[in-house]
Parts: sequence; C-alpha cells; structure tokens
Amino acid sequence: VFIRVDFFVPQDKADPSKITNTARIEGALQSIRYCLESGAKAVVLCSHLGRPDGTRKPECSLAPVAAALEKLLARPVSFIGDCVGPEAEAACADPPQGSVLLLENLRYHVEEEGKGV
Repeated sequence: VFIRVDFFVPQDKADPSKITNTARIEGALQSIRYCLESGAKAVVLCSHLGRPDGTRKPECSLAPVAAALEKLLARPVSFIGDCVGPEAEAACADPPQGSVLLLENLRYHVEEEGKGV
C-alpha cells in the first residue's frame, strides 16, 4: 500500500532533527495500522517537509520523522534515503511482510515543487 501522508511537522529551529509537535504523524497512525491489520504486505509512506526547492537540505530530511513514527507506531520503520531511483525501487520491490517504509522528502526533487518545471 502506498500512502502520501502529511508529515510537514514543526521542528526545533536550533536543532531541526527535533520534532516539536507530532500531531500530523499521529494523524496517520490509524490509516497505517488499518492497512497492516488488513493484511497489507507493506505500507510505503511518502511526504514532503519544508521547502528545499529541489535540493537536498539536511534540515528538511524525513529521517527524524521516521524515528518519531517508529516510536509512535511501536514497530520498526525503514527509512529510505530517496523517493525515486534504484534505492527506493529495491526497498519497495519485495519488502518483508508487515513492514513500514518511509521514503525521503519528495521535495528534494524539483518536479515536486509545483513551479511548472
């Protein structure tokens, strides 16, 4: 199951790896759990965070979100370092039963910026 979620969460200005409010992550938990409990082999999640303008900015990485999601979901979450390409394709091709994957920030790619590229 592939779900585009809204994980544009507020981060600490001094340390963007710290999420200051997990409400948007919590809002997705019911859907994720429903998919897993209904027998989905895997749930692949994607989102954007910030406005990196099509470039990789560490402060816009979804890695801290994956860690927060793992705690809230109380199960492992595999963070995938890109949302397209060989790494993402390999991770999504045959994931273990019941796995949860979070792809890296969609907006690291200029095509997701909506500026009519």
